Amino acid sequence: MLQLLLLASVALLCHAAPILTAHGGSDTKCPVTVKILDAVKGTPAGPMVLNLYQRTADGGWTQVANGMTDASGEIHNLITEQKFLPGVYRVDFDTKSYWKNEGSVPFHEVTNVVFEAHSEGHRHYTLAMLLSPYSFTTTALVTDVQH
Repeated sequence: MLQLLLLASVALLCHAAPILTAHGGSDTKCPVTVKILDAVKGTPAGPMVLNLYQRTADGGWTQVANGMTDASGEIHNLITEQKFLPGVYRVDFDTKSYWKNEGSVPFHEVTNVVFEAHSEGHRHYTLAMLLSPYSFTTTALVTDVQH
């Protein structure tokens, strides 16, 4: 039953927020796009604060961008092409504040996604998250960019 719910939710995420139409049919202006769906209400999760970090040579993290999802649960233009260099990145989502604003008591303080960018050439990344007060799941769409 849980598997069917997750599959239906992922299908809803994909159907509810077309990925390649945010910028007139191409995603060339957004190297990192984030989309969040509230699984409790079945609606986009916004506003939600998030921070983007890049791993440093010594294994620490440096914040390179921050932002907030809009009413559609999305954030575009989080970081520019020039600043989105090859490396390992972490996106931290302030899920606790989001759920508190929704009147729920969440389990997670923060959820995050860690990924390596541009290891196989220049790419754009769409991170999708399905969120509830006690769980989350993520998926990513990685797109080759032609310059």
